[in-house]
Amino acid sequence: MTSLRFTARPLGQAEEYLPLDTQSITATVVTIGGDGSPDHPWEQRITLHNLNSQPWQGVIRISLPLNVPDPRYHQSENPELPRYFLPGFLYGTNRGEAPLFTDSQTPRLRMEEEFPAFRWWMTRSDRLSHPVAFGYYDFCMQGLCGSPYLIRTPEGRKQWQPGLHGEFDQFTGFGCSLDPMEISYTLGYENAPWFFLDSHKYTPRAALGDNCLTLAADESLTITLYQFNLPAETERALQPALIKVYDLFHELPRRRTPLRQTASEMVTAIARDAWLPHKHSYACFVFDKGDHFEYRELPSISWTNGLSTATPMLQCAHRLGREDVRKQALECIDHIVSCSLNPDSGLPFMCEKEGGRWDNHGWWSHKQPVPGHAAYLVGQSCYLILKAYQLEKEHGVEHADWLAFVKGVLTITQMSRNSDGEYPYILSERTGAGLSYDSFSGCWLLAAAAKYARITGDDQWVSDLMQSMYYYYDTFVVRQECYGGPLDIDKQIDSEGILSFIRAAHDLHAVTGYPALLTMLRDALHYEYTFKFCYNTPIQVPPLSKVGWSSCGGSITSVTNPHIHPMSSSVCDEMYYYLSQQEDTYIRSRLQDTLLWSCQCHNSFDRELDYGLTGWMSERYCHSQGLLTETYPDGSPASTWFALMPWACGSILEGLAGTAWDTFGAMDEK
Repeated sequence: MTSLRFTARPLGQAEEYLPLDTQSITATVVTIGGDGSPDHPWEQRITLHNLNSQPWQGVIRISLPLNVPDPRYHQSENPELPRYFLPGFLYGTNRGEAPLFTDSQTPRLRMEEEFPAFRWWMTRSDRLSHPVAFGYYDFCMQGLCGSPYLIRTPEGRKQWQPGLHGEFDQFTGFGCSLDPMEISYTLGYENAPWFFLDSHKYTPRAALGDNCLTLAADESLTITLYQFNLPAETERALQPALIKVYDLFHELPRRRTPLRQTASEMVTAIARDAWLPHKHSYACFVFDKGDHFEYRELPSISWTNGLSTATPMLQCAHRLGREDVRKQALECIDHIVSCSLNPDSGLPFMCEKEGGRWDNHGWWSHKQPVPGHAAYLVGQSCYLILKAYQLEKEHGVEHADWLAFVKGVLTITQMSRNSDGEYPYILSERTGAGLSYDSFSGCWLLAAAAKYARITGDDQWVSDLMQSMYYYYDTFVVRQECYGGPLDIDKQIDSEGILSFIRAAHDLHAVTGYPALLTMLRDALHYEYTFKFCYNTPIQVPPLSKVGWSSCGGSITSVTNPHIHPMSSSVCDEMYYYLSQQEDTYIRSRLQDTLLWSCQCHNSFDRELDYGLTGWMSERYCHSQGLLTETYPDGSPASTWFALMPWACGSILEGLAGTAWDTFGAMDEK
């Protein structure tokens, strides 16, 4: 068992961390039990005692050095770097080896320091979905886990744990470093060497202040840390350790609005307040101005508009018997199928501008490395059209033109795969050929082709699809490093991109029955869960802080956008499918978290979240200091966007209107 190292940075002193004995603070460590394994990590009982005759303020850092590396580490010109995992905040090196000069910025790890890459990072605990830091090096996965915050109980100050009630006192923190090679847990915290409010607003390390731990004269504080040391052939060794962390800290989201009520209220709000008849589609943003609504259209055929709203609305229309809602959804889908196709490439244009002019210049296009069709939207659009086709056919209506549209597009995109089996990031507007690769974006084309094979029984592409599955799995999923999904974060690491792979694994397994695909589905779900909160953070900012909103079950968007948005709620059917093939109590619990979280994010009455009407919800839930850019009229920060965003509701509705309607919905109403 590797020994822990204690250092401290006192208030008012230099930025460096000093040995604990220089501060007249002692630390005693008692091992209560464990063997370092996933099921039984070492449980370390640590008591800190302030020997001073006056209060001490600062940050105390408890570090776990990684296993002693090969001596060649510091001698080689290109040493193998350790890979770190602070769930939701940092994966590997956060692509520290990739180009740094991008529009969207995020913390990176790199030995040669140049903003935003540094050799070390520290952050407040609530930027992480799980209170743990892991280091992976030399076929070993080491971890350090501790409570994300302290509370005050009648018996005194303690680390929080599920079931322990008290007044919130202080956040803790986590960190990692390349030199020295270590992970760390802090009492008090720092956001260092930089703090990222979002990907475009960042500030250097602040002087110590409210983030300090205070120990009164002669005060002692006892805490518990859990220490992991796991053999690890790949980064997938994270999975069993995170299951243990989940078990240690899990608490359910609040149970609030029943499933059918949630769906009905959202559907009514979107159909009434966001439908734009002259556009045959929905608005991206709807703002309530008291006596009128204002709209921000941001047109797109999927992702943040169009089919990402229309297909879930169609699902719910069938569930709720809402023919008015069905007609809106069909009008949107029919319009896209009949009008969006680019005759040169055979692929759909991404958005419709004024005067019925279609092009690929969406709000994200300035982020593309080259102009063209974005595979993310092309593939997602085809997938959602196929899902809508299947829904309608099950209710006795067949839209042959929808199926023909998708088949034509996929016939072209199947030819765009490179020799690895990867689909493009961007496709040519002139020929449909692949122009740019190295991303997870194109996996949506794989998901669409898998859905097509399942719906039609046409297996002509299955061998190619399997090659692509293995490529994405080995390159991204196994390494716990999925990047290049959505187009707005400059190929940073995110949770959103994995959703396409999860869907592809589901449909291909249903077609082929190959056991490897069930393993891929499980591992992809586990990767997504690294972004999904296992506990309920103590929210500090209204309106979320005053309504009892729960973070557990919601997934952090990316390492670049530090907020929770609801897109991960859309793959509930995939979790149900896995459980139909293989019982797994962990995945079942994660599914329940997701469903409960999904039913508590919208207004259950007008202006409950300080904006909008019943059924309204936005995409932004600020669980930490990150992305607090929306403000109240007095200038104070708000923890959500004050807008109805139909695509975000669509992600919730897609998850609720599938298998959950008949299982969780029935249970919920009891």
